[in-house]
Amino acid sequence: MARTAAEARQQLKDAVDRGFEIEFTPPFPATDGELRRSAVLILFGALDQVPADSSAGQPVPADLDILLTRRANRMRHHAGQIAFPGGGVEEEDADITVTALREAEEETGLDASGVEVLGTLPEIHVPVSRNLVTPVIGWWQRPSEVAADHTESVEVFRVPVAEMLDPAARGHSVLRREGFTHRGAAFQLQERFGGHVVWGFTGMLLSSIYDGVGWSVPWQPGTDYEVAG
Repeated sequence: MARTAAEARQQLKDAVDRGFEIEFTPPFPATDGELRRSAVLILFGALDQVPADSSAGQPVPADLDILLTRRANRMRHHAGQIAFPGGGVEEEDADITVTALREAEEETGLDASGVEVLGTLPEIHVPVSRNLVTPVIGWWQRPSEVAADHTESVEVFRVPVAEMLDPAARGHSVLRREGFTHRGAAFQLQERFGGHVVWGFTGMLLSSIYDGVGWSVPWQPGTDYEVAG
C-alpha cells in the first residue's frame, strides 16, 4: 500500500498506463436513440484539512481524497446521486480531457490549471442517459477551493479514500423496478458527508479503480443499500 500521497499518485498513474478491468453492469438495457459522448473527471489529491477518520484504518494515506458531487434533484438523469463532475463533449473541445476539465470547473469552481491529467479509461456506455462516457483520471497538483454551482450540483465533497475502502463502508446497492432487481458496488459516506450512498455508475467505477490500482482491502459482502433510480 502507498505510504504517501506521492506514492499513491504513482500507483494510480501506473495502473492507468497498464490498464485494468472495469466492471460496469448497467441496471437498464440499451435504448434506441443517438448516443452522446461525454466525460467525467475522477480527481484524486491530498486533503489539507480533513484526514480520514482513523477508525477506517489506513489502506492508503490518510490525506488521499477524491472529489465527488451530489447532483441536483431536478436533473433528468441520476438526480440526487453522488457523481463525478462531468458533461457532454462540445464541438470546440480539442480532446476529451478538455471536456472533463471544463465541466468540472463549471460544476465545482476548481482551477483546472492545477489538475494533472494522468490518463483516460476506456469509454463506457451508460444506457439510462444514452451517453458514451470517458473517465479522465486526474491528480490535484495545486488544490483550489470548490463549491457547488447549484445548477447541476448541490454539494461538493473531498472524501478521504481510506474511509471508502473501510470494509464497514462497502456493500451493494439494490435497485428494484417493475419486478427487476439490479445489484452493484456501493459505498456509504460518513455522516459529515451526509451519509450518502455512492452507487450506480459512480460506485461501480470507483470499485473497479480501487481494485485495479491495488488499494482495495478484503471486505465481506452482506450490506445492502436500497436505492431508487
